[in-house]
Amino acid sequence: MEKYNTLLYYCYSTIDNAEQFAADHLVFCKSLGLTGRIIVAIEGLNGTVSGTELACNTYMQTLHADPRFANIDFKVDVVDTPSFVKMHVRHKTEIVHSGLRDPEIINPQKQTGKHLEPKDFLAMKDDEDVVILDVRSNYEHNLGKFKNAITLDIENFRDFPEKINELAKYKDKKILTYCTGGIKCEKASALLLHEGFKDVYQLHGGIIKYGKEAGGQDFEGKCYVFDNRLSVEVNHVNPVIISTCFNCGKTTQKMINCANPECNEHFTQCDECGEKMDGCCSDACKAHPRKRVYDGTGYYVKVPQPVNTSKKGKVVVE
Repeated sequence: MEKYNTLLYYCYSTIDNAEQFAADHLVFCKSLGLTGRIIVAIEGLNGTVSGTELACNTYMQTLHADPRFANIDFKVDVVDTPSFVKMHVRHKTEIVHSGLRDPEIINPQKQTGKHLEPKDFLAMKDDEDVVILDVRSNYEHNLGKFKNAITLDIENFRDFPEKINELAKYKDKKILTYCTGGIKCEKASALLLHEGFKDVYQLHGGIIKYGKEAGGQDFEGKCYVFDNRLSVEVNHVNPVIISTCFNCGKTTQKMINCANPECNEHFTQCDECGEKMDGCCSDACKAHPRKRVYDGTGYYVKVPQPVNTSKKGKVVVE
């Protein structure tokens, strides 16, 4: 049976006429038969794409041949089926939304934390003068995180700047930031440096690369990913499960999206509750007229809808 590849990558590099680039890039991706989701902004690229090994190799070679993207560090997973249903390339103001538009405050091309390769991160992370900082959202670190990591109560990365004051007590420590693939750390570490933190590092390639190159040691739980897999195994050395079912509290690592598209919460749910709740987080969502058919996976093709801001703690589609 044919195998497929899924590529996770980002690149901070100026793209002039980014909107036109996005349109042209979509045509290119479709010509290769790729599926996935790519964000294009003047500051660079942020993408996850999936396809045959040949198509993915052609994609990587083409981007590496462009001087703007020559240094992209692709994280490659072998998968049984493509990790997306459709191909989307969208032009936005940022490739990861921080809400900070002033390039003098946060510009990873000018200033960012010192990059640590996975083996170096592993060697440093337990030192007494080190603080490990997770810069991801609640639903991500609830599923899995590094042992002893500091986590922040944020629904989206754009909430990160508001949490800087909570971290002030660690200014004299070495701050080791991490996220899924590294992209959020570029901006998070840049902001920390701007706010007076002196010794800031970031896990190069993120959790995904750490799992591949350092065995994932001391990463507890699974890693949330932004495709139809929803989560992946990371720790092949000393794995543990830290997440519990949203409904009954039973230990589970299964991450799903609520079957009600107007909620679309990302949460962990055991198979028993998944069957009982029909893939929903609550009875209200189960009774909702727009509820999607739950097939046991908890992954759905994105349906455009109004932003739902009525329920605190929910992950919404925008």
